[in-house]
Amino acid sequence: MKQLLRAIPSVNELVAETEIQQYLNFYNREMIVDIVREEQDKLRNAIINHDQDLTKFMVDYQDETKGIKEYLINKIYQMIQSRTEAKFKRVINCTGTVLHTNLGRAPLSSGIMEKLTETVSNYSNLEYDLDQGSRGSRYDHIEDLITTLTGAESAMVVNNNAAAVMLVLKALAQDKEVILSRGELVEIGGSFRIPEVMKQSGAHLVEVGTTNKTHLKDYEQAISEETGLIMKVHTSNYEIIGFTDSVSRSELVEMSHNNGITVVEDLGSGLFLDLTEYGLDNEPTIKEVLDTGVDLVTFSGDKLLGGPQTGIIAGRRELIQLLKQDQLTRALRVDKLSLKALEETLRLYLQPEQAREKIPVLNMLTISQDEIKTRAKLLYDKLSEFITKEYKLEIESNISRVGGGAMPTQELPTWVVTLTCSSTDLHKIWDQLRQQNPPIVTRLQKDKLVFDLRTVSIKEIDIVASKVTKVIIKGE
Repeated sequence: MKQLLRAIPSVNELVAETEIQQYLNFYNREMIVDIVREEQDKLRNAIINHDQDLTKFMVDYQDETKGIKEYLINKIYQMIQSRTEAKFKRVINCTGTVLHTNLGRAPLSSGIMEKLTETVSNYSNLEYDLDQGSRGSRYDHIEDLITTLTGAESAMVVNNNAAAVMLVLKALAQDKEVILSRGELVEIGGSFRIPEVMKQSGAHLVEVGTTNKTHLKDYEQAISEETGLIMKVHTSNYEIIGFTDSVSRSELVEMSHNNGITVVEDLGSGLFLDLTEYGLDNEPTIKEVLDTGVDLVTFSGDKLLGGPQTGIIAGRRELIQLLKQDQLTRALRVDKLSLKALEETLRLYLQPEQAREKIPVLNMLTISQDEIKTRAKLLYDKLSEFITKEYKLEIESNISRVGGGAMPTQELPTWVVTLTCSSTDLHKIWDQLRQQNPPIVTRLQKDKLVFDLRTVSIKEIDIVASKVTKVIIKGE
């Protein structure tokens, strides 16, 4: 042990090595020195605690002094790479979940990214009225697009849909009661729940009905002088089936307006196009909801809409104006990157067929089975060239999911390539694929490694094939 500890080179000796010196031209010396010391400490602790990995180390390096230096330089190199490489990176999604919350939900169109770069890498008219030559509003850039697409009188955008709900409740119902069905007390993910959001806004929740049944009279009986809003929350991430009953939007709007009360609906995942013709479940579009007389609708820009993370509020002009004037709006306002990306996404919707083709989320949801199977065959053929006999490849039918808290019961028929092996732990391959550059995220299902081609583009198939081959053949 003492001999090994004495063989650990000093900090100065390690920093002087050519492999380490090259990084001093690009990175802070203090950071490099800290990494060297950290790796020295790890090795000392391993020696003192008789780490089992040292047995292999002693076999590999007959000369302790030379071997320890090489070992440390390699470890330091790896740590510098880890510390300095981008942590937020591109991932190839082979899971088949279109709106994968953990993988960034909706990918943006490459065409949108080109326009985004052009605008935000230069000065822009973010809050400048080019016609008047005076201060303008950032909301003006997208308000006309939203009202054209939805039929709303006015609209605004904040940084996400939870913020949109918070702003509406705070501006329109602070210190007032908000009536909401118990069957709509949703949790939107990450333990963020409607009751807690409402509490933070200063509004007071009044629950009516039961989990499975709420009637119009339940709302009517809850109305008081303290009522500020009646709220409806679309259960976009779950469904209640069986012995159920709920109040239609039109009924709720008529009753509420007769009592002089505003109706707000949180749709969660916004949708502009009817996708039932492509075999998807019926999901209300923004226009359909507003046409029933709902005063305000809130929805996400980064789910079924296929744009950047934003929260959109659309509806009556006088209510939107109140929201714009609220002090909380400043804290929740959308940044220029998201605003431009949203504008370009909305512009695609002016031509519905173009939107379906160019917005990745819509394209993945409506892609034909023949196209998915063609992609699966292409990946299968590329992998078959390298896969050894101990592995088994198959093309199979399977089910994809919408994800992102949208269409929770929707099953999307798909085609997948599956990999099985009798001698290798597939979980290890699953792990190793995630360590590639770019990472390949797949799913394990019934002792098979599954590559769902719904969420893999044609351009990505070669990358997936090369990374799978690298992991299996080279074990990297």
